[in-house]
Amino acid sequence: MDTPRVFIGFDAREAAAFHVCCQSIIEKASVPVSFHPLALNMLGGFDGKRDGTNAFTLSRFLVPSMCNFEGWALCIDGDMVVDIDIAELWAWRTALFDKAVGVVKHDYTTRHSRKYIGTPMEATNVDYPKKNWSSVVLWNCAHPMNRLLTREFVTKASSTFLHRFEWLTDAEIGELSPGWNYLVGEQPPSNAHLYHYTLGVPGITHYSDWSGSWKWHASLLRMLECAKEDPVGMVRRSQERIGAV
Repeated sequence: MDTPRVFIGFDAREAAAFHVCCQSIIEKASVPVSFHPLALNMLGGFDGKRDGTNAFTLSRFLVPSMCNFEGWALCIDGDMVVDIDIAELWAWRTALFDKAVGVVKHDYTTRHSRKYIGTPMEATNVDYPKKNWSSVVLWNCAHPMNRLLTREFVTKASSTFLHRFEWLTDAEIGELSPGWNYLVGEQPPSNAHLYHYTLGVPGITHYSDWSGSWKWHASLLRMLECAKEDPVGMVRRSQERIGAV
């Protein structure tokens, strides 16, 4: 099996989220994984935020060009916990062989008008077509239509155009099963393969005890197991400090 190339959104204001996400993948992966943080300082001045709330809002659309338009790559937001072997998601390449992307095709209206509540990142939670489709994308980097996504093209394209996958036809957008992008706080409590804390990670006080938050806290604790002091106490203090992020 090819090594999964996993691009993960990184925002310095919620750096803990990125590392928790990586931890969750590493501890359940059955194959080697290649991690690639989408951090602005690594992207040569690319403005990955523009009109979004995360620093990686638009840089996710650079993934095909970053892979030289070859092979496949997975791109996910940093505010996630993967609760199953990532190889199972990577295996979807077979079913999606002729598609440009594979996504979970959410069709919902948000239940919450604000997100990242209580932090400097707090913002209006806007509804739009194909909302959250781009938060988990299995990219067929070699697909002819994805060759449009050069750095210059992505820099000039509107956020709306990109997040709605408007360079693709509906037939070119493959569908992943819903469990690969479960929206915590937006959908009824459920067991899932991938938990997406889209409104705010549980490290933010407002979301610390929402449904599914224990998955995130558990990964954080395991990430801190090398600490000399009580990791639970460290988590409490980190929540107070980030209070958040």
